[in-house]
Amino acid sequence: MPSTPPRAPYAERPSASRGRKVAEPESPTRTPFARDRDRIIHATAFRRLKEKTQVFVAHEGDHFRTRLTHSLEVAQVARSMATSLGLDPDLAETVALAHDLGHPPFGHAGEDELQLQMDAFGGFDHNVQTFRVVTKLERRYPRFDGLNLSWETLEGIIKHNGPVADRLDRPSWSAIAEFDRDYDLGLSTWASAEAQVAALADDIAYNTHDVDDGVAAGLFSLEDLLDVPLVGPHVAGALREFPDCDRSIIRLEAVRRMIGAMIEDVLAETRRRAAAAKPRSPEDVRNLGHALVALSRDTAEGLAQLRAFLMERMYRHWRVNRTRSQARRMLAEMFLLFLAEPDVLPEEWWRRAAERDQAGRARVVCDYIAGMTDRFAIEEHRRLFNLDVWN
Repeated sequence: MPSTPPRAPYAERPSASRGRKVAEPESPTRTPFARDRDRIIHATAFRRLKEKTQVFVAHEGDHFRTRLTHSLEVAQVARSMATSLGLDPDLAETVALAHDLGHPPFGHAGEDELQLQMDAFGGFDHNVQTFRVVTKLERRYPRFDGLNLSWETLEGIIKHNGPVADRLDRPSWSAIAEFDRDYDLGLSTWASAEAQVAALADDIAYNTHDVDDGVAAGLFSLEDLLDVPLVGPHVAGALREFPDCDRSIIRLEAVRRMIGAMIEDVLAETRRRAAAAKPRSPEDVRNLGHALVALSRDTAEGLAQLRAFLMERMYRHWRVNRTRSQARRMLAEMFLLFLAEPDVLPEEWWRRAAERDQAGRARVVCDYIAGMTDRFAIEEHRRLFNLDVWN
């Protein structure tokens, strides 16, 4: 069994956390980052991820990834990589578990439609929505809205992909600008190494499991993947090594090998960058001016080609396009109805919309729709537009 690497000097330390916006007594049994993780797992928004689309809508099959299973896979990869790099695994896992909380139903189709409907009312961005979920929309505690997460977790949630200060003048980022004025998150710098690990874990997880789901759904075959970088060599190797094996097992074996190879690439490239930059503290990581945790150039180029393949053969496949089209129409119809007749919203949401101007009502409607699962959105649409459906 491999030994646990020593803690890196640039790893975040729970004992040195910058704390929470609303001061709370420390937990006697958990670090601040582990406590954040538990708050996310218990959040309503996290449970809703079980029936939010990754690519395929929930009713299309029980075995396709959802936002929840995706988030769990990202968290597993992030924790493993953080441990190997001597970073804080709880913080990496926490950012990974939280990263998709703001996604609306029906995946990117839902996001595209809410962006369109909210264009005149301040816009919509799923990363900002995630931040609003954990700082405002979750209501579970008597002393504050949101989850009152630690500074390091909030920082990781909003800038795990890099500095975001240049986005603050966008209408869709006004919530971040407002929060940052009261509680500085250092938006012009990079996030912690742990948050960067979570970002790369997301890339690894969704590209590999989309390959898996795409083959399982019959959108493309193993043979179609043979010339695709990153995955092709692993498909060829598995076919060569196990010529008589069931094709579904070959698919899973190739994906498993691809995940392992990408993780090893991130670990090697990150160690190379750390050896060159010699960061001695978390602040050194933030001020490097570039990512510390990264894929190598060759793997990043291969990933771009894999994404292009998936875009052509999966994300824009006619079967997926049909679902996207139907989903967008459903969300558009509900949005316009709720905006015109807010009194048909559930009572809690109607109270939030009351006495607000049109932009304020639109934001409440957007929050309500963004929180829906695929299944709830389908049922709510039926209740609103079919007279024979009532409860």
